[in-house]
Amino acid sequence: MGKIIIHQERITDYEALTELCPFDAIEVVRRPVNGHDIDLGAGAQGYSLLKALRINENCKVCKLCVKNGPEGVFEFVEEKRPAIDKTQWRGIAVYVDHAEGNIHPVTYELIGKAKAMAAKIQHPVFCVFMGHDIGPQAEKLLAYGVDEVFVYDDEALAHFRIEPYTAAFEDFIAGQKPAIVLVGGTTVGRSLAPRTAARFRTGLTADCTILDVQDNTDLDQIRPAFGGNIMAHIYTPNHRPQFATVRYKIFSAPACELKPHGKITPQHIAREKLHSAIRVLDMQRKQFDRGIEEAEALVVAGRGVGKEENLALVQQLADKLGAQMACTRPLAENGWMDPKRQIGLSGRTVKPKLIITCGVSGAVQFTAGMDGAERIIAINTDPQAPIFKVAHYGLVGDLNEILPHLIKYLQSHGDAVECAA
Repeated sequence: MGKIIIHQERITDYEALTELCPFDAIEVVRRPVNGHDIDLGAGAQGYSLLKALRINENCKVCKLCVKNGPEGVFEFVEEKRPAIDKTQWRGIAVYVDHAEGNIHPVTYELIGKAKAMAAKIQHPVFCVFMGHDIGPQAEKLLAYGVDEVFVYDDEALAHFRIEPYTAAFEDFIAGQKPAIVLVGGTTVGRSLAPRTAARFRTGLTADCTILDVQDNTDLDQIRPAFGGNIMAHIYTPNHRPQFATVRYKIFSAPACELKPHGKITPQHIAREKLHSAIRVLDMQRKQFDRGIEEAEALVVAGRGVGKEENLALVQQLADKLGAQMACTRPLAENGWMDPKRQIGLSGRTVKPKLIITCGVSGAVQFTAGMDGAERIIAINTDPQAPIFKVAHYGLVGDLNEILPHLIKYLQSHGDAVECAA
């Protein structure tokens, strides 16, 4: 990166220069005299007002001012990037997301991705596990091929509180210096990861859909941007560690190993570092709700259903398949379905064995949340709909005509339907 500097002594027409920038990043300000701004009130009468140009936060560093401005007024200066010894940072660490010791499955998925990347650069895979009385659960992680599990077991870590968890996370990173840190895109992970990354003044890419690693340990982080219209490729070459969060169901969990080789390493941290201004007074368990992320079969309603009454037909198909019903963003926004059942960038990511879309156009914002399904069947009246580019099978036609035939077929073949691919 670089920055634009302005040579104030070469300016002749302040107002004209502000018109150079299409982003309104060039503005006129008062220059200080002897460390004090000149007062624009009555006391300033008779004084010559000194002005200056300033580049504000709207600057995109597009260099149009350098190109189109008077010669010598604007100059682009390349900033020196900080050097870092990447050999001092080794390993890929996975934060163990859990609730009272019950490990969230996104942790296993991240271990699988960490193992694949670690094999390319010959690095170990670590897990950092914080909580209280979590020894038995830590043993389970070794079965997934983790080289070492660092355990912070303390009563102060019994419930998630941001200050002590961040302190423990910071202590682990400072001691082990992993090159890459992966965190699940859960409620806890989205709170903990940015706070810890800020402690090390390093980068964090949220909700990555693709991860890879270069030979020099730079992490390739790819995620949808601008509403899913482009895929942003982000990397952090001059800072360590490299942080990334990943949603549940993006990657696959590895198979368990018959003979785990890893070890568990207890960690100790000064008790005063675990102090928190937050007190947990009580814990209320939520009623378990099987989310669409866990479903092996899904039937998805899109804008093409036309009206809310037609959802009953889609639900009937889902019932016959033993599947859950989901939706796209317009239906959730209209209040036709619970937002928890929305698939896509602003909803949930799913990876079922079977998914049937009904009246779904297939915008990238939606497909980014479901294209990992094993079998995708699309129903749409438009043969050019984008959904057919990701579908394994496509039916062109009105869902109000197609679904009754599917339901009748399922009824004639009994209620027990195998949804596996």
